Amino acid sequence: MAHNETPPFDAKAFAATYGGVTITKYQANSIVFAQGDAADCVFYIQQGKVKLSVVSEQGKEAVIAVLETDNLCGEGCLAVQPLRISTATTMSDCVMVRLEKASVVRAMHDNHAFCDFLIAYLLTQNVRLNDDLIDHLFNSSEKRLARTLLLLANYGKETREEQIIPRIDQQTLAKMIGTTRGRVSHFMNKFRRMGFIEYNGEIHVHSSLLNVVLHDQPTGARGLRAREDRAVSRKGGRRARRDASRSDSIDTIE
Repeated sequence: MAHNETPPFDAKAFAATYGGVTITKYQANSIVFAQGDAADCVFYIQQGKVKLSVVSEQGKEAVIAVLETDNLCGEGCLAVQPLRISTATTMSDCVMVRLEKASVVRAMHDNHAFCDFLIAYLLTQNVRLNDDLIDHLFNSSEKRLARTLLLLANYGKETREEQIIPRIDQQTLAKMIGTTRGRVSHFMNKFRRMGFIEYNGEIHVHSSLLNVVLHDQPTGARGLRAREDRAVSRKGGRRARRDASRSDSIDTIE
């Protein structure tokens, strides 16, 4: 679940060499950029947490990522994304470093260390997106919630048995895993009763919550193979019972 962390980004050194850098402090629940805005820069999160959300034409909202210190957001502008496809909202007080697109492109060509940093980050994000897709395709909402809590608590990056998630409301968790707030409330209460978490404002996540994710695993390709094996087993059992029934019928006729 844990992936290698990308090296920290030196905003001051970048600004001195390439310019186009603006550092801004945001209070919690501030919009950094909105869906539909012009995509003309990349943001580096120097401090704090930011959520990315998307709203459909029908008005349905989904949280597609929660980013933290040393992460980037808005990097889609470096490809063929003229407009923002999501909204970035601060979840805590944040310090954001705004990098002009032209400066980033120039650094990608001139600075191997920065290019390595950017590629490592993008590859890490690609792995996370694949993991998220597999999670949504194959896992129940209960397992998706458990995995999300572990990720938010940086499970695997820290050595402590208990990690703390800053205040996050259940509606946001519901939008992250694609279910209702009522289901999230039900599973949160279940996890608390089982001693996997404690919460009173902040959420204390115990490593034992990993049991929920690992139970009845694996997912993905191995999970498909396991499901196929169970399906074959059930099919074989039905065939055996059908053959036995036919045998009984033949004996009766004779």
